[in-house]
Amino acid sequence: MSDTLGMAKNGSKTAQRGLWRLMLKLPAIRKRLQHIAAQSTHLNGMFEAYEEAYVALQEFQRDRDRTDCPLIAEYEALCSEIESDVLSIVLDDKIPPPM
Repeated sequence: MSDTLGMAKNGSKTAQRGLWRLMLKLPAIRKRLQHIAAQSTHLNGMFEAYEEAYVALQEFQRDRDRTDCPLIAEYEALCSEIESDVLSIVLDDKIPPPM
C-alpha cells in the first residue's frame, strides 16, 4: 500500500483524485473502496474516467447555462453511470471488507 491514502503504487494522480471524489460521493462504501484500491489497480481506469468527467462537468456548469449546454446533462449521466458501476463492482467484489 502506498502513502497516498489507499492507492496502489502505480496509480496515477488522476486516478487518485477520482478515487477521493468517489469516496466522498459514496460514503457507505468508502472503506471498502479504499481497501480495493490499495490492493489492486483494476479500478484505476474508472477512477480516472470519473475524475475527468467530474472536472469537465464542473467546467460546463461554471461556464455555461444549463439550457444552453446539453453536455451538462450528458456528463451528469456519465458521472452517475460510473458511480453505479463502481458501486456494483465494489459490492460484488470478493475481497473481504477491511476491519
